[in-house]
Amino acid sequence: MVAILFATWGLVFLDRMSLLYLAPYIAPDLRLSAAQVGNLAGIIALCWAVSAVIFGAVSDRFGRKVVLVPMVALFSGLSALSGLAHTYTELLVFRALLGLAEGPCWTVMMTLVEENSPPERRGRNVGIVVSAAAIIGLAAAPVLTTQIAAHFGWRWAFFIAGIPGLLMALLIGAFVQDGARTGEAGGHRLELRDVLSLVRYRNMWLSALGAAGFMTWLFLVNTFGPLYMTRVQGQSGTTAGLLMGAAGLGSFCIGLIGPALSDRIGRRPVLAALALLSALLPLALLARPLYAIPGVLAIILFLTQGGQAIAAVCLILIPTESVPRHMVASAVGFATMAGEIVGGFLAPVAAGALVARQGLAEPLWLAAAGTLVVFVVALALKPVSSPAVGIESPAHPG
Repeated sequence: MVAILFATWGLVFLDRMSLLYLAPYIAPDLRLSAAQVGNLAGIIALCWAVSAVIFGAVSDRFGRKVVLVPMVALFSGLSALSGLAHTYTELLVFRALLGLAEGPCWTVMMTLVEENSPPERRGRNVGIVVSAAAIIGLAAAPVLTTQIAAHFGWRWAFFIAGIPGLLMALLIGAFVQDGARTGEAGGHRLELRDVLSLVRYRNMWLSALGAAGFMTWLFLVNTFGPLYMTRVQGQSGTTAGLLMGAAGLGSFCIGLIGPALSDRIGRRPVLAALALLSALLPLALLARPLYAIPGVLAIILFLTQGGQAIAAVCLILIPTESVPRHMVASAVGFATMAGEIVGGFLAPVAAGALVARQGLAEPLWLAAAGTLVVFVVALALKPVSSPAVGIESPAHPG
């Protein structure tokens, strides 16, 4: 299950992020402004936010696979359709539909891993699956998509990216079991009032705030980082892809270590350390002298990309360990919705408008500020389940 969901989540993130890495090729062809590139990233996030919370609750009530299998097949087809867009409006529609299909994949997959993992290995297993976004979506994707675009055109990059997901939908249907607690936990069947009661849990509000800060950092770096490197620092599209790929590889490695370490020493100290580490990444991108020695810049980006580890701890482990067991997918969806709306939608759109007045450096400063929000959240969290250090999950709001 972990292997199949690892590959599937990596493909989800590849299809989502490919637009950002291909922006230096798409923007001249479709005559897109920086604000329009921000809008394309934002519309995915908005639709992702809505579908993540709705279908997370649906899966809590009716089962995981009934939601996950069709959505994996759907996002794969929509990724390929992006390559057929000839106008900004067409591309906007395709990416909006992609967000609607991918939101439930995140919520349901991460809930499946959390439900089927022994408590003492929960962080490790979640970290493994979440880190697929780094190795496939953040490390391999920028290199492969920009190389394909440079040799065959950006449309072929979308076509090729959509194919593997169809195979993963078949594998999930054949080999992945629904979570042991799907729909019910301790005789309690999920009701609408249970979903609404999520707002009573202090850690849910804090996780939502942390998700907003984290996704502001994530999407501003990946939306405007490649544009900053090519337009301001004069790097080629392939060089920008290689640098972003180095960051993605680092995110994979840290994504394996951070959540597993949180099983040992607790969620809060790990989240705080990851936030401070990741704040350095956009600052490195802003340092002009580093572009004269790209190998050093690549190493710095590798060592400071803690994004997938933050996602595992802040968006999955803390929410699911802070609410009753029959509400875990709804909890992931709630935190994700807040993060996507603020960090995935509003932040890129606002940053795109800011670029027109202030330049491409401003979004990177805002990205650094987003990780400082995560750091403050980590300090304010109530203790949550971390079996190896003996902290017990709360059974009541507060």
